[in-house]
Amino acid sequence: MSLFWVFITGLVSATLFPGGSEALVVAQVCREQPLLLLWLLATSGNTLGSWINWLLGRYLLHFENRRWFPIKPHQRLKAEAWFQRWGFWSLLFAWLPVVGDPLTLVAGTLRVHWLKFLLLVATGKGLRYALLIAAARLAGC
Repeated sequence: MSLFWVFITGLVSATLFPGGSEALVVAQVCREQPLLLLWLLATSGNTLGSWINWLLGRYLLHFENRRWFPIKPHQRLKAEAWFQRWGFWSLLFAWLPVVGDPLTLVAGTLRVHWLKFLLLVATGKGLRYALLIAAARLAGC
């Protein structure tokens, strides 16, 4: 059941809701959960959460000026500038705090192909979780 929460926490933390999944992943490493399964669930949940952002950008941006919309126009413009400067390769860094979530939303508004989006985002997030899990193991968990 705890691995289920790794997936859910990874998913929610990659959406525009605040949160983080790193502490739970490290805790599961310390509980000696199967590392490959832990990595797969964290990566897939976090990638799916980013894809939700992509869908918001692709189909719901016309609600941007509503109070309830999670990304404000100035945040989107900042992420667009980042994206325009670095191109679609910037999606490898969708795991970064603050800029990562708006970046995935902007990828949807700029109509980045969904398969290219998922491959780049999953690669970046997968590498991050692999390093996090390796660091936790090396730290003695």
